[in-house]
Amino acid sequence: MNAQLINADFEQRVVLRPPAPEDWVPSPMAGVLRRPLDRVGGEVARATSLVRYAPGSQFKRHEHGGGEEILVLDGVFSDEQDDYPAGTYLRNPPGTGHAPHSRDGCTLFVKLWQFAAHDTQPVIIDTRTAQWRPGLVPGLSVMPLHELDGVSTALVRWAPHTQFNPHSHPGGEEIFVLEGLFRDEFGAYPAGSWLRSPRWSRHTPHTGAEGAIIYVKVGHLGAELLTLPAASG
Repeated sequence: MNAQLINADFEQRVVLRPPAPEDWVPSPMAGVLRRPLDRVGGEVARATSLVRYAPGSQFKRHEHGGGEEILVLDGVFSDEQDDYPAGTYLRNPPGTGHAPHSRDGCTLFVKLWQFAAHDTQPVIIDTRTAQWRPGLVPGLSVMPLHELDGVSTALVRWAPHTQFNPHSHPGGEEIFVLEGLFRDEFGAYPAGSWLRSPRWSRHTPHTGAEGAIIYVKVGHLGAELLTLPAASG
């Protein structure tokens, strides 16, 4: 597999199970590992990754020309502005910069270069205290995180034995399973699984006795996003 192109065909369904130790690869900074999920480009790339900071590790100050979206999965992530404990959702718009680090270690879900040009509003949400809203069916709760031009990002909490209606996603769907066991007619996905389904894909999701909490983004596949610099790929 070309290191510049990882799960780069966005017309294909991708399912990645929770990472094994060998799935983690070094980043340019000592003590920071990545588990690539998808990637188009070189070190500057449209990318979705899990990122793990060892205790005391840090990145040099840098700018995100295409924006950065982060969900802190465990530990405490920090930069010169603040500390962000597990459950923090961050959006750093295009052109913003920081010097990230972690004193005691952390794991992040990170998306780079997946912003629209006019998406300029920073976002910080503590999902441990933010409000859940009723979903479309009994047993479903939703925590909206961000929405712009038909691209929606949310956490969705599934009570045990919740059944959703069959439906399609015109703009695609991406899921990261945070807790429990998420299911559809194609399989069962434990915590740590990542799924990306192409535009107009269709499924009937549900949960069993375990229930689930998932991160969900819809509408972004085929959306008009910032383009990478020519030298990046």
